[in-house]
Amino acid sequence: MLLSLFTSAQGLNNLDLARQYESTGEFDKAAVYYEKQYNIDPFGTYEPYLKCLKQIKDYKEAEKLIKKQAKRGAGAGKYNVDLGLLYELEGDNEKAKKQFETAIKNLHPDVGDIYAVANSFIMNGKPDLALETFLKGRSLVPDNNFGFDIAELYGRKGETQKMIDEYLDIMTENTMFQANVQSVLQYKLSQDSDSNLANLLRLSLLRKIQREPSQLIYSEFLYWLFMQEKDFESAYIQAKALDKKTGDTGNRIYSLGEICISNQAWTVAEKCFDYIVAKGSNHPLYIRAKIAMLSAAFEKTTDSHYTQTELLALEKQFTEALQELGKNSITAPLMVKHAQLEAFYLDKVAEGRKILEEVIAMPALSPNYIAEVKLELGDIMILDSDLWEASLTYSQVDKDFKHDAIGREAKFRNARLSYYLGEFEWAEAQLSVLKQATSQLISNDALDLALLISDNIGDDSITEPLQIYSRAELLAFQHKNDLALQTLDSILVLYPGRKITANVWFKQAGIYLTKGDFEKAITLYSDIVKNYADGVLADDALFRIGGIYENNLKDTEKAKSTYEQFIDKYPSSVFIAEARRHYRLLRGDKIN
Repeated sequence: MLLSLFTSAQGLNNLDLARQYESTGEFDKAAVYYEKQYNIDPFGTYEPYLKCLKQIKDYKEAEKLIKKQAKRGAGAGKYNVDLGLLYELEGDNEKAKKQFETAIKNLHPDVGDIYAVANSFIMNGKPDLALETFLKGRSLVPDNNFGFDIAELYGRKGETQKMIDEYLDIMTENTMFQANVQSVLQYKLSQDSDSNLANLLRLSLLRKIQREPSQLIYSEFLYWLFMQEKDFESAYIQAKALDKKTGDTGNRIYSLGEICISNQAWTVAEKCFDYIVAKGSNHPLYIRAKIAMLSAAFEKTTDSHYTQTELLALEKQFTEALQELGKNSITAPLMVKHAQLEAFYLDKVAEGRKILEEVIAMPALSPNYIAEVKLELGDIMILDSDLWEASLTYSQVDKDFKHDAIGREAKFRNARLSYYLGEFEWAEAQLSVLKQATSQLISNDALDLALLISDNIGDDSITEPLQIYSRAELLAFQHKNDLALQTLDSILVLYPGRKITANVWFKQAGIYLTKGDFEKAITLYSDIVKNYADGVLADDALFRIGGIYENNLKDTEKAKSTYEQFIDKYPSSVFIAEARRHYRLLRGDKIN
């Protein structure tokens, strides 16, 4: 017993000393103690001992060690690799090659042995030999085809098509692996800067669908791919095809519509919901789809330049839908959108207030939803210049939901109202409370407003430019755009060269955009990029220029050039992923 304890202590001491010398680069001394420990624990000490022998170029002793270790048990193939690497280190590539070939040739039908040899090749930068090992292993162990390992190695070697084929084969052989394959490819697609992988994957899936139309897994996968690329138009087409093949009753298309709304893809969202509505009023999703379709139509119309004719046509759709579906707790969201349309876009403020008050009086709605509607009512009160009532309404929600997100939103809107009125200290105090409560949950709008106020009340405490700007923002909120533009112009005349100039131009550009004066908007955004290139609004302005060229002026070349400039100039921007996506689309990377 005492002898055993002594031996263990001695072994531990050898190992500690070996590691200490190795850590300081004294490999010759480390080798001495690793040799002593090797005689006690050959399997635990083999790797670091071999490493030290290589470091001190004692190749003969290293060769003896490898051969001795190979005789100790199974897994000889791994030691053939070690021997080959040693010969390579000595400069004898021919002997090294023979050892590598022997390692693969003499593989046993043992998964652990196959992985040991393949991983040795991988860790030493030999993916070709690792791939050869796994392919040989596939024939030896049919129950384990090493598909994920082989696919990964094809990817490392740049053989993208073979990688894709391997992943699709894995998925076809066992559909349970579909989620695993998608998870791996999702990461690879996020790194796919030139869209080569996406294009090859799309083509591969299309070929598979043509050859094996009964295999729904390929159609499902293609739909998934379109969603990864946010190619919602193609996703919609694919979802329709799947709906018809599987009798899905529109569930997938409805979900796609909701995703499109969250991504502001209003046109496709409208198509999705219209597809379900067209199935008739007996469809289980008919009412929800009808409401969602009109909400998407509202966002689509008001999100960009609109005409009075378009607004009136939309108003008619809302009126007819509410006549068909009735006014109740289910259609309450539709009534809220209708109120916004009447008040903010058709200048029927009293009608908008009346609709919201009708919703608030409904007994079946949850307190949280009622609170959301009250916030919308407060906004319409501002539109109606009933600012005191608006503040009281916001305060009521803030008081009732002090610790909830809706309460924080109410506090922000009250702070924004104070800002509109030029009460900057009070607005800052409210925004400060929000930031202290939870910096993660405070809205970007609140952070932006706090930054605007702090940036434009400098050491000189001159607030006049900000006072005028906040009045202009109130006018813009009330859709009094011409008055807002005149007010903003006065800042440029009275206070030229101030920091707030960039904000003035940005606000003016947004107003001109809603008025349909796209060239004027581009000019103002361009002024920001040129004169305030390092400011917080520059990247946003340049991104918006690209959007105007792409969506409003339909000038593909200028849009592409703008996005290219954006990618080069603002690689750290929050808009970079979207800019890249739009650039690739315009470049023609997508094949629909």
